[in-house]
Amino acid sequence: MTHQWQGVLREYADRLDVTDATPIVTLGEGGTPLIPAPALSRRTGAQVHIKFEGMNPTGSFKDRGMTMAISKAVEHGAKAVICASTGNTSASAAAYAAYAGIQSVVLVPEGKIAMGKLSQAIVHGARLLQVRGNFDDCLQIARELSANYPVHLVNSVNNDRIEGQKTASFEIVDVLGDAPDFHFIPVGNAGNYTAYTRGFVEDAEAGRTTRLPRMFGFQAVGAAPIVLGHPVKDPDTIATAIRIGNPASWELALAARDTTNGYFGAISDSTILEAQKILAAEVGIFVEPASAISVAGLLERAAAGVIPAGAVVTVTVTGHGLKDPQWGLRLADGSEAKPTVVAVDVAAVADAIGLKANA
Repeated sequence: MTHQWQGVLREYADRLDVTDATPIVTLGEGGTPLIPAPALSRRTGAQVHIKFEGMNPTGSFKDRGMTMAISKAVEHGAKAVICASTGNTSASAAAYAAYAGIQSVVLVPEGKIAMGKLSQAIVHGARLLQVRGNFDDCLQIARELSANYPVHLVNSVNNDRIEGQKTASFEIVDVLGDAPDFHFIPVGNAGNYTAYTRGFVEDAEAGRTTRLPRMFGFQAVGAAPIVLGHPVKDPDTIATAIRIGNPASWELALAARDTTNGYFGAISDSTILEAQKILAAEVGIFVEPASAISVAGLLERAAAGVIPAGAVVTVTVTGHGLKDPQWGLRLADGSEAKPTVVAVDVAAVADAIGLKANA
């Protein structure tokens, strides 16, 4: 009988803080595909695989951590959860809270959330407040509320989130049979960089792998506090999911970098959008701009001669392109793509697509 995926808490219960007393709140997250990318392999000389986290229930990697965070919140008696979000966390928290039958409260920066993510939070019943500030302001308020009021914080400062997200590393090892040589990942709040490292370290310590991958994380040029070495007061990038100026998991991420001989780099918005189109047009995977930064980072590091020929490389793309679809309509010259209109005529359609009639 074919195995029905049961969600990360059941699939990896022996590696997580889950007991018989833990109510499993799951939407079937995890089990996302690790897709070979021949086009990127040709471009880089490496063996490249894409971990497509946009295939999670709400369309982003956040679901891995949220199933753990909401399950533990319910186990501890929580009736409401709160998070600060640039979009994906709010969508995930709202969906999992809805499944659990508890209230979710979401704080987002005013005017700085993609419509696809905003609609998810609202349709799942979140109490959504737009704060006149940036993500870091929202997180500070959420932390203070959870410390002084009866509401459970489910941002990645909550270790349950990191624990759930580390399962993506386990899945990569399950598919490859070992850890990759390099792993590339977007960096916003830096929780996922920390989580993947934790998962790879645990697999190595358990003898399931023979090596640790070098962890390469990338921030947008306008929101690159870890690269710069100081917080960015007014982060600015089209990659809304990583528009964060003071990452909550900063110190943990630095420790993870040191553990894996890793690297943090910054990528321009224009290069992010180029990578988004390469991934869509050559590999068939549509991701939001923040996700494409890991592909841009791979191409940049390969061009710099850092990635040896034949190296096994895994690349996490964190959110589906339908989260923020406007960028998919943008052409190279900055104009918006529009469909070609033709008459109800076979010859006209053939002419429009460059076909010649059979002789």
